[in-house]
Amino acid sequence: MITQQKLEQIDLQNMFAILKNFPAQIEDAINIGKKAPGFPNKIESKNFVILGMGGSAIGGDLIRSYSSVLKGADHLSFSVIRNYILPGNIDENANVIVSSYSGGTEETITAYKTALNKSQNIVCITTGGELESLAKKNNTPVIKIPSGYQPRCALGFSFFTMLYLLMKSGAYQGEAVKTTEMAIDELILLIKKRSDEFSSLSSDNEAYHLAEKLNGTIPVIYSSVERMDIVNLRWRGQIQENAKYLAFGNYLPEMNHNEINAFSNPVNFGKNYSIIFLKDLEDNDRIKLRFNALEDILKPMTNQIIKLHSNADYLLTRIFDLIYLGDWVSYYLAVLNEIDPTPIPNINKLKDILSMNHD
Repeated sequence: MITQQKLEQIDLQNMFAILKNFPAQIEDAINIGKKAPGFPNKIESKNFVILGMGGSAIGGDLIRSYSSVLKGADHLSFSVIRNYILPGNIDENANVIVSSYSGGTEETITAYKTALNKSQNIVCITTGGELESLAKKNNTPVIKIPSGYQPRCALGFSFFTMLYLLMKSGAYQGEAVKTTEMAIDELILLIKKRSDEFSSLSSDNEAYHLAEKLNGTIPVIYSSVERMDIVNLRWRGQIQENAKYLAFGNYLPEMNHNEINAFSNPVNFGKNYSIIFLKDLEDNDRIKLRFNALEDILKPMTNQIIKLHSNADYLLTRIFDLIYLGDWVSYYLAVLNEIDPTPIPNINKLKDILSMNHD
């Protein structure tokens, strides 16, 4: 097991502390969400458009995925826009949430400027920057969240502020609000427990041992397209950004119709892959059957298959239970390869190139 001294030598910006304090971030985000301004107008449409990129967009993805299977919220329609351009179906009644942690994300700001000419119901979530300045100029309500985090490390702020915005606005109907509030009580208790477990530099740290199993192989992550889809996306993104390590993934049932056939070639290359199944207790019975069949088919052709799930009572808790595990796995995978998890040099290099070629 790695020592605290070794962690401090590698993790120069102390992402360890940010991960360990994630339960407090969730509680802070909930308090901000409860007190924050809402949409400027009454909700007249079931259509919600969330503008964001990277770590700021993942909160919107989770809102979309969670709401789609939540009774009392499954009537809502969510689109998460990672682009400069808005879809053509946005009208004055569409409810737009602009999420940019830094307040300087060029794609999001461009899309926000376009949204101002289309929708009358916009809210911004940001730490400040250009987005806050534009919002004040255009009388758009701003939910202000704390600065000082990497956007990918501020998921609690981006998700829970958005969640409370929906609950306060009346978009979530009674049963959805009740279920979500009970889930949050369970979630906070469990994440506090997981924080102690995953930050403990002892032999029973599940996240560290998972990172050891994955190290030296390419993680390929599979989940159902419902419930765990964004957990899947989050695992890949965190491994890629924190560990600077390739990771891939796909969803069932679609991968059963194409990707399942691709492990034969290049010959023996599948032995470089570690397959991770992210399962949910409420997965469709046919999806459960597909997972079992997929294990039988792929096991001889891959390095290992790792099956993960959460036993929590509520879906929201299960989602964050597995997200939090993945965040820690990506952290320890970085440490095992002596890589500081915080810097993102290639992303910053790309931003520099784009800034020199800005219209």
